[in-house]
Amino acid sequence: MLRWIIFILIFGIIDIYAYQAFKTVSKNQWLNILYWAVSLLVIGNFVYRLYDLNRGDFGTAHAYAFGFLIALIIPKVMLLMIMFAEDIFRVPHALYRYFTEGTVAQGSYMPSRRTFISKIALGIAAIPFASILYGIYRGKYNFKVLKYTLHFEDLPNAFDGYRLTQISDIHSGSFDNKEKVDYAIDLVNEQQSDVILFTGDMVNNKADEMKSYIDIFSKLNAKDGMYSVLGNHDYGDYVRWDSKEAKHQNLEDLKSIQKEIGFDLLLNEHRFIEKDGTRIAIVGVENWGAGGFKKAGDLKKAASGIQKDDFKILMSHDPSHWEKEVIQDDYHYHLTLSGHTHGMQFGIEIPGWFKWSPVKWRYKYWAGIYEELGQYINVNRGFGYLAFPGRVGIWPEITVIELKKGPKTA
Repeated sequence: MLRWIIFILIFGIIDIYAYQAFKTVSKNQWLNILYWAVSLLVIGNFVYRLYDLNRGDFGTAHAYAFGFLIALIIPKVMLLMIMFAEDIFRVPHALYRYFTEGTVAQGSYMPSRRTFISKIALGIAAIPFASILYGIYRGKYNFKVLKYTLHFEDLPNAFDGYRLTQISDIHSGSFDNKEKVDYAIDLVNEQQSDVILFTGDMVNNKADEMKSYIDIFSKLNAKDGMYSVLGNHDYGDYVRWDSKEAKHQNLEDLKSIQKEIGFDLLLNEHRFIEKDGTRIAIVGVENWGAGGFKKAGDLKKAASGIQKDDFKILMSHDPSHWEKEVIQDDYHYHLTLSGHTHGMQFGIEIPGWFKWSPVKWRYKYWAGIYEELGQYINVNRGFGYLAFPGRVGIWPEITVIELKKGPKTA
């Protein structure tokens, strides 16, 4: 109850302050009433959905309640910051006039400046408001194919020009448009890569989430097969179960679904892809994440039977595994494929020049290609989305990586 009181109090302060800018510009009483009606509707729906969450799993309705709250609160926080900064200037000025001139009529000091600043503030706040709404309705299915070429001097000659497609973080329980998902699967197949690699989080919590999408994902195909690993959400750790047996059965059901789709699920295992008497190793570990995340990944077990000089592609869901364990491993994993971060589904990217997201404060390697000690990692931004039902600036990703024989080019 105390948390709810604090939450509503904070939101109320933000709302009241933001309203000061709104009413300064808007002289229409009905628009002012609409302002409060929308605020009460959004916050009321969010509170109701949180209460409803105690009786079931996080679903689409909960995600949209959260999304609309974010769409409302971020612009209002911006309004608060701008108007508060203006008050820092206005209040001392008003006090000065009061003590030097004797009195200051209510609202009579710098009214034109106040109106001007309010208009500027509302214009600035409209940018994130429109961006978030776009992210909810269009951005989450704005699939991008990102292509990279990586050079390795010790790549077997037969694999020069070998292409792989990586997808990650499907989160099927969040989807609300099968046609858009079907389009994305066609987009994956259009890349005609030699192999498809999926790096975990097929569902949010339960295997049942994937059942209505099996027919769509079963269309995936690659001539050298499809391989997958588990992500932290695949274990069912974030939902209540009636028993340990039910939780275990859920994981077994998910494994069966992956097999039905056509994925070869690697549980601390490896497979070899052979060409002309040479081979590369596809290594897959279970989830290993820094901090409080599950650490079921066993790199040594997964690589048992692999020669040290084999060319190795590692699938590990969480990029913190690469940072904490893989880079320093004496087996030298040429390329690691991860996901997990989603790029926080929010950020700014100018391809080839600039990228930023708040998630960088949590993960050193959070989106795209990185190189350390002659080893590469690609952190996929994710195929689906979680919790917030949209993406703003960080779009859903299909990665295509071409392996080339030879030294790295400038």
